[in-house]
Amino acid sequence: MPSTIFISAGEASGEHYGALLISALKKKLEDQGQTASFLGMGGPRMASAGLERIVRAEDVAVMGITEIVRHLPRIYAEFRKLKSSIRTRKPDVAILIDFPDIHLKLAEELHAQGIPVIFFVSPQLWAWKKGRIKQVQKYIDKMLVIFPFEEPFYRERGVNAEFVGHPLADLPLPSIPRETFAKENALDPAKQWIGLLPGSRIKEIRANLPEMLKAAFFLHDDHLENARQGFQTPEPEFLLPLAPTLTPPQREEIRAILAAHALTPLVHLVTDARATLHHTRAGIVASGTATVEAALIGNPFVVVYRVSPLTYSIARRVVDVPHVAMANLIAGKRLVPELIQRDFTASNIVGALRPLLPDGPERQSMMQELAALRGKLRAPQEAGNDPGAIARVAEIALDLLQKAPRSNASAAAAV
Repeated sequence: MPSTIFISAGEASGEHYGALLISALKKKLEDQGQTASFLGMGGPRMASAGLERIVRAEDVAVMGITEIVRHLPRIYAEFRKLKSSIRTRKPDVAILIDFPDIHLKLAEELHAQGIPVIFFVSPQLWAWKKGRIKQVQKYIDKMLVIFPFEEPFYRERGVNAEFVGHPLADLPLPSIPRETFAKENALDPAKQWIGLLPGSRIKEIRANLPEMLKAAFFLHDDHLENARQGFQTPEPEFLLPLAPTLTPPQREEIRAILAAHALTPLVHLVTDARATLHHTRAGIVASGTATVEAALIGNPFVVVYRVSPLTYSIARRVVDVPHVAMANLIAGKRLVPELIQRDFTASNIVGALRPLLPDGPERQSMMQELAALRGKLRAPQEAGNDPGAIARVAEIALDLLQKAPRSNASAAAAV
């Protein structure tokens, strides 16, 4: 009898992991002569991998405290769809990926229905909302973490946690040649490319992109001024990758933002964020998963972020970490510049980025230290065997699936 696996992700990075995980689970089940159906919440990549989407990830992805409050009615309606699917379809195991505001509540429902729950990509309880640890202790059967310092944090609090490594650390560098990438995206390979990564959600993009564009204008103006004074510097060209979870109207809104800043000719919309980070000289990257991608690829970057004043005011009172960028948290020091909230200005971006663009000690030092981070984001190998993070998650999920009751009907009836 085929198994039913509930899998849910609500943001671009988690959705990417979800698609990889569905493919890995299918392959491992096929090797065992078994099959499974997948249902839950996800984006287009998860749907292409075989997920029956009860809820589309792009319909619930919001950011910040005040933003979530404004969208609560719509989010709650989608949440009820997920709960209903759990009760009627009774999956054998559930895998929740990141997105804790929805998934910790969903874990409560899954637990009530007697369904084993794996949480992959830990909520950042070590930074804030430590009170949520009680929900994790009660409703999560296995916490699979992607940063090494998270495993002891949870284990010290009685949570069955395991460091599986970071999925992005398993990926090879993009293989597409610079010339091919340039041709596919109508770019000039002779120019100095600079990446603009304002986030994967439209709220983040609205908050972060305008200041990035001002910085792009200043950097281009630097080049023109140098040329007027007879100095030869590479002409900049700016690359803006768009997340696949963005809807067509949201993409049009981004084009309108570019037009409003009169920067459309200088900024090129592309689809591959990793290739962008690989081929750009440096990047301006919004805090989030993209900063981990940037750190692993290894080219210099500056971290920026801005949220609503209320969200930031609350966060300052409850967030208890010395750095915002994950690269800095793992390194234990300010490895890459952080420009957050009021510090996030075009002039500050340019000031932080200028010394990282030419060959020199500052650029070389950052690249060397970023290279050292990759090893810290891979789980310890056993006898030389390193299957990678996604394969580890799939193995753990299948092990839990084998131990789970074949039907949750009796558990559901007892609730």
